[in-house]
Amino acid sequence: MKMQKIITHLWFDDRAEEAAEFYVSVFGEESSITNKTFYLDEGKEIHGREAGSVMTVDFQLRGQSFTALNGGPHFQFSEAISLLITCEDQEEIDYFWNKLSADPQAEQCGWLKDKFGVSWQVVPQGMNEMLNGDPENAKRAMRAMLQMKKLDIQKLQDAFKG
Repeated sequence: MKMQKIITHLWFDDRAEEAAEFYVSVFGEESSITNKTFYLDEGKEIHGREAGSVMTVDFQLRGQSFTALNGGPHFQFSEAISLLITCEDQEEIDYFWNKLSADPQAEQCGWLKDKFGVSWQVVPQGMNEMLNGDPENAKRAMRAMLQMKKLDIQKLQDAFKG
């Protein structure tokens, strides 16, 4: 098996294990917890963590590797980085949106924020082609997208086609 060169590393205060388990349950197939590491006595000095508590959780979502760290409250997630889910159809968009979205105020143009503060983009397959197609068609699709929270494939396609 080929090693994944780049692994997304997510910093949580103290909910890394809970987050990894949640994401694995949402993504299902080819998703699992693959490893856990635990703080030693030194963890209390550096991160305020008790020896034996979970430090990192390695997990896979649809074959993509991630690591979650219980690193303390020093850093918070922001919209400056997001994870993008490319969906085959509206049913898949609806599924991920319903499972992940936890902050209606953060929903815009296919972006959402989950209960851990992680930002996600839930978009249909072919979105880039639509937005990079014929300029007039792309403009109509962009205008339609900017009015949406959760993306509606049919409305985007209708706008694109004019």
